Amino acid sequence: MHLETILMVISALIIFILGVVHLTYTFWMPKLTPRDADLKSKMETAAPVVSSETTMWKCWVGFNASHSFGLVFFGFIYGYLAIYKQEVLFGSIFLLLIGFLLLAGLAVISKLYWFNAPFGGVCISLMCYLASVVLTFTM
Repeated sequence: MHLETILMVISALIIFILGVVHLTYTFWMPKLTPRDADLKSKMETAAPVVSSETTMWKCWVGFNASHSFGLVFFGFIYGYLAIYKQEVLFGSIFLLLIGFLLLAGLAVISKLYWFNAPFGGVCISLMCYLASVVLTFTM
């Protein structure tokens, strides 16, 4: 396996792991539950402006779950392509650009709105991704 492939797999694996951990935190651990029990209680009864058919708590869980699915999906797709369909991934400016934009966007969002652990993971993933792409075009 070439270095650019290994770096791309590492990048995808980091994002996949972040998605699985986030999904675990969403459904099976209290990590994404507010420390303030009153806030959680209010979220469980308050409806968002967009619809009274749900609650802010259900939206919170749903947003976190769908975010996790997106990370897992990215990890699966880019990891699979890097290992089994290298010519498709590394031969497609579109796929390489979309992957970069997703990771760069996650880096900005994680810096502005999250905390150090996901920001660090996303940055390492982005650096591996960029190194993989640079190696692809310089070799």
